[in-house]
Parts: sequence; structure tokens; C-alpha cells
Amino acid sequence: MTGKWLCWAALACLVVPMFASYFFDDMFSSLSHLFKSPELLELGWDYADYGFYSGGYSFLCVCGGLIVCGILLDMFGVRLVGSVFVALMVVGAVIVTYAISAGFAPKTSLTLAYVGCMLFGLGSEIAGVAVTRSIAKWFKGRNVALAMGLQLSIARLGTATALVVSPMLVASKAAGETYFLTDTNRPALLGLVLMFTGAILWGIFVAMDYKRDSSLGLTESRGKTAKEDEFHFSDIWKVLSNPRFLMIALLCVFFYCCVIRFKKFGTSILIPLFGMELETATWMLSMIPFFTIVFTPLFGALVDKVGKATRWMIVGSSLVLASHLLIAFSPLKVPAMGYLAIAMLGIGYSLVPSAMWPSVPKIVPEKNLGTAFSLIYWIQNIGMMIVPIFIGKIFKNTITIPGDSIQECTAATYAEYAFILLGVIAVSVAVMLYFSSRKNPQLKLDAPSKDN
Repeated sequence: MTGKWLCWAALACLVVPMFASYFFDDMFSSLSHLFKSPELLELGWDYADYGFYSGGYSFLCVCGGLIVCGILLDMFGVRLVGSVFVALMVVGAVIVTYAISAGFAPKTSLTLAYVGCMLFGLGSEIAGVAVTRSIAKWFKGRNVALAMGLQLSIARLGTATALVVSPMLVASKAAGETYFLTDTNRPALLGLVLMFTGAILWGIFVAMDYKRDSSLGLTESRGKTAKEDEFHFSDIWKVLSNPRFLMIALLCVFFYCCVIRFKKFGTSILIPLFGMELETATWMLSMIPFFTIVFTPLFGALVDKVGKATRWMIVGSSLVLASHLLIAFSPLKVPAMGYLAIAMLGIGYSLVPSAMWPSVPKIVPEKNLGTAFSLIYWIQNIGMMIVPIFIGKIFKNTITIPGDSIQECTAATYAEYAFILLGVIAVSVAVMLYFSSRKNPQLKLDAPSKDN
């Protein structure tokens, strides 16, 4: 019983850094509409600048940082490497906050914020790999899907908090009034407080993990492990040549871009297409993480108990695709249809990760999990970097007259076309994974987690 409660205490320490990371990453998501009028922002950024800044999160990840750092995780363990990148996540957030608070010229602040976002993104992604790997370790043979689902739901509570709280911190002003830096930097200041709190709790987890390994006679030093458990660079090719791994990685990038990058421009899409006020759009957008907070642990427990993971991935991907089709082509452009579409998106966003992430340890040896998760995140971040830049340019190039409602609707619809295409590919990959699982029953991808 003591060991069981220690697992949940460890999970409690692990979720807070991810909560803080998700909050900071999404602090501007429900404020994206402000960038349509850069002349009214002391910050001076437009849609293209915002899309460029958002893409900075993935730059170092795509340039190989994730792969190298994932290998380091497998070689030196989560305690050392994870601590370095939790610290890097905090440093990046500090740089972003300074950039948008110090009164620099728009291009200078954007450049500095981009650098900070790059560091924050790499630190956040590797910290996420360390957290996921730690959960797989602590909950091995237990309710691993439930534990991962809880971690995801609480992390996404950070997103929900950002979506709801940021507009409260940056109060709406009358038409023509300027938003000063002291208005727009408030979400970042709150995010920094959360970051430092998360770093402290990560330190507590590191102490717990060291004590646990010491009591079991284990070590994170690969030089002291059995030869068959040592990391070899050839293991990278073994992971990449696994067709099931590649399918999961591709599903991850296309699926997550359908949801996470949609959120970045959510208010700019929902407000013109459904004719709603900012406050309504903000609450509608916040339904996505709130749905996942409720449903991700439930679906995780369901996967633990009944399995059928690949089927749930198909269902979840299909719901997300249907959601974007409804947003783009709904015959009734009223808020009720928007709520229905976002509810479908939220349920799909809960289903796929609940089934997808616990499937990785079933197809990759434990000694290579750090590398495997990092490779998945690397592939995912390629899309995460490209998509917001592309969507930002759609809005900038389509809206040539600020405040023109027709142009705003056209830009939102064009953006949805991109998300629909990503959704079609995600569903196709999920179906391929399902048939691959049926041909390889020995992997037990669709078996309950507790039976493995």
C-alpha cells in the first residue's frame, strides 16, 4: 500500500511542471484576436509575428535537439537530464517575459521572444519526455494508461486556465484604445510563478526517485547496467524502422496539429464564423481542455481495462475531423453549432492520447523509451513549427482591411481547410495502425494494459 501511495505522490509532483508549461505555451491563445490590430498594441506584433513566435517553440526540437536529448535521457537517466531541461524551460519563459515587458521595438522584442520560446519549447518537450518516461517506470505493471491520462488532463488544465484567465488579466478595452505592455505581459508573469513552483516540485520528485532506486538497488547510470540493457546508437534505427512506431509518430503530428495549433488561432476562427463575442469564444475554446480534464483519465482507465487502443484512436481522430468539418461547413452559423463542434473536438482530444501514449511502451523496449518518445515529439514538432506560420500567413494575407468581417470569415474558413486536410491524414494513419495491430497480435496493442 505504501508503494502505491508513493506512486501517486510522485505523479502529483510530475504534473505541476507540465501544468505550468501548458499554461505558458497557451497564454496568448485566447488573445490572438488582438494581433489583427498591431497599431493598437504597444507590443506591435501582427498575426504573422504571432505565428512566427508560436513556431519558435518547435525550432530547436526540429533541428535535432529532441533526438539528442532523448538519447541523453536513455544514457544518463531522467533525474539529471530532466532537471537540466526543466531549468531550461524556466529560463526560456523568463526570456520571453522579459522580451514582451521591456519596451523593445517590435522586431527586437519578437526576435528575443523567439529565442526564449525556442529554449522554452526544447526544455518543455524534454521535460515532457522525462515525465512520461518516469510515469512508465513508476506505474509499470499498474494503471499506466490511467496515470498518463491523469497527467495529460492536469497538464491540459494549464491550457484551460490560460484560456480563461488570460482575457481576465488582459481586460478588453474600448475600440481604438491601446493595449500597453503592462496589460499584455500579465499572463506571462503569472506563468513564471507557476514555472518556479513546478521546478520546486520536480526537485522533490527527483529526491523521491533517487530514494526509490536506492532502496531497490537500482541506478540510472548506464555504465552499471547489464550489457543487454545498455544504450547503443543502433537502437535509434531499430526504433525508426518499426512500422508501428512510425504510424504512432505520424498520427501524433497530424492529430495534435489539428487541435493544438487550432487553439492558437481559436478566437480568430470562432468569432467571425459563428458571430459571437470574445467572451463567448473564449469560454467555447476553453471547453477543449476542460473536456480532456474530465474524459482523459476515464478513457485511460477504459484502455487499461478493455484495451482496443487502435479502435479508440480511429474514433478520436474521426471526431476531430468531424469537428473541423462542422466549423467550416455548418449550415447554421450560430454559437450552438460551435459548442457542438468544440465538444466533439474535446472528446477526440481525450480519446487519442489516452490510447496512443500507453501503446508506445508495448512496441519499444524500456531502455529506448526516452529515445522513442523524443523521436515522436521531434516528428510532432516539425508540424507544430510549420502549421502556425502557415495559418498566420493565411490570416495576414487574406485580411487586408482591418475589421472587414467578410475577409475575417474568409481567412477563418481557409484556415479550417488546412485543419481538415490534417484531420483526413490523421484518420487514415489511425486506420493503418489498426490493421497493422491485427496482423501483429503478439504486440498486444489492443490488449488491456494490465495484461502486459
